[in-house]
Amino acid sequence: MTEGTKRADIPAGLKVSIVLKQDQRTGKLTKGIVRDILTKSAAHPHGIKVRLETGLVGRVKAVHS
Repeated sequence: MTEGTKRADIPAGLKVSIVLKQDQRTGKLTKGIVRDILTKSAAHPHGIKVRLETGLVGRVKAVHS
């Protein structure tokens, strides 16, 4: 598993763990497959914001191979 702070490392279709906005305090992770990349910048210190195939939106905390 790697970090999800670089946009170039996260193509659509990748399996990732994200933290949802409401779970930021607890750090609870949600697994899913990336549908859209929402962060426009090349990198973000808190993780790239993505939309999963389920429609959930959050910041990538881990990338699964």
